Amino acid sequence: MGRLEPYWLWIASAGRLACGALLEPPRPASAVPPAPLPGWESASDTFLSSAPFSPSGALWIHQGVDYISRLPDNVLRNIVSRIPVKDAARTAALSSRWRPVWLSAPLTLVDSHLLPDCGAEGPYIIGAPSPRAVTAAVSRVLAAHLGPFHCVHLTCTTMNEHRGEMARWLDAAKGHRGEMARWLDVLAAKGVKELIFVNRPWPIDLRLPTTLFSCASLTRLYLGVWRLPDTAAVPRRATFPNLRGLGLCFSVMEDRDLAFILERSPVLEILVISGSQTGVRLRLVSHSLRCLLMGLTYLEDIEVVDAPRLERLFQWTTVGQRTTKGKLRRSVIKIGHAPNLRILGYLEPGDSEIEISKTVTVAGTNEKIVPSVKISAIEVQFGLRSAQKKVSGYLTSFPNLETLHVQSKTKIAEEPTGKVNLKFLQEGGPIKCVVQTLKKVFFREFQGSKSEVAFLKFIAERARVLEKMVVVVASECFSSGANVNVKLKPLINAKWISQACKLQLFKSPRAGGGSPVFCQQLASDFSFADPF
Repeated sequence: MGRLEPYWLWIASAGRLACGALLEPPRPASAVPPAPLPGWESASDTFLSSAPFSPSGALWIHQGVDYISRLPDNVLRNIVSRIPVKDAARTAALSSRWRPVWLSAPLTLVDSHLLPDCGAEGPYIIGAPSPRAVTAAVSRVLAAHLGPFHCVHLTCTTMNEHRGEMARWLDAAKGHRGEMARWLDVLAAKGVKELIFVNRPWPIDLRLPTTLFSCASLTRLYLGVWRLPDTAAVPRRATFPNLRGLGLCFSVMEDRDLAFILERSPVLEILVISGSQTGVRLRLVSHSLRCLLMGLTYLEDIEVVDAPRLERLFQWTTVGQRTTKGKLRRSVIKIGHAPNLRILGYLEPGDSEIEISKTVTVAGTNEKIVPSVKISAIEVQFGLRSAQKKVSGYLTSFPNLETLHVQSKTKIAEEPTGKVNLKFLQEGGPIKCVVQTLKKVFFREFQGSKSEVAFLKFIAERARVLEKMVVVVASECFSSGANVNVKLKPLINAKWISQACKLQLFKSPRAGGGSPVFCQQLASDFSFADPF
């Protein structure tokens, strides 16, 4: 028995971390809970501990007058729907006025709230008994509440305990439906809007039942550590007509199953794929999708075939599949019809390749470019000629780029080869976006190498409309005693073509550099113009 590693803890706490902007659960209230509803005493004192209700100690009663109970029903339901479910249910013991409120309020059920500390003590213990009382309590809540279900997070039950029941459920001839199947049936019948459904880690390949597709009311769905349903068994009429956000974490998925879900989600706007168990090959055809995020994923190919509303495409910490000879295969992003694609990153020129299938006519010449991209972020191994050589070609593909984020990689995958200088960067000819449109450059984890300085100097001496250059110096440059000013002197003394540009220097708060800092919530929040 051992504690979960941080990665598993990240999956287990899916409600707040993995899903990011998709599903943000309500915050527990701190009010003293009143007595439980009749029948709840059997749940388990361990998981549903109660405190006696005392009217004299209630903060909402002033001079013997209960002003709270005088509020309109819709206000009371709004209040009750925002507190943990075990406390919400106990409000029925306050008075006859409160008794029907919880049953008619939109349900917010987060099963970790049924734990003594609302799950705050985590992490989960591998091999520890599953909190069966929580499972039983969830079943009672789902059965007792009239609906609708606004938000349901199911993350605390070890699904392996129900493997037999699920198997029997899948065998219609035996006519026995398991606990998980009944949960999905109830969620579908009572109009669940937002659902987080995580299979606790062992085993990690349980297949989700196709009943999931009956939850037509879903607007946001997050699935963690499952094998996607076999879509060959799903009725052709099944759809997610209201689904706007979908998150898949550490899941097993077949290409056809993922394509099926996208096809049956006509208003889907945000798709997050993180921590996949298998290689991901995505052929994107969607007239509604606006944001695609992929991370911690074995990425094979992304082909954007037809995505007229796609605005943002992110990948971070993705790994290519290995060939039969053990070599790492480069991942490929193919961009076809995506006329509104504005933000692209984090890509690694050299490790991941961009293929542009659609040509654009510019001054009578057909060019394979994506003119809509305004903001891009890249990771570069400076000093490695094969990687840096790809940068100029990458930038050439986006002639209207206005903001460039560059992360200098700290780990060297292979020995640096070749001398990198300004002459080398000019080999591909003038880069249109650098000369004409680039306004902001953010360079992170600057380590003081000559190749890094050469790159920044190249930008400074050619970017005519550059307004700001921000250089975040790696903390190691200070701890090693190196003179940062000396390293940056060639850049400071360069012949800056834009006299209005401001150079700003900062010390990195991070020790050891590492991968780019990336926030899924900001990435999928369209109110943030630049999520990097």
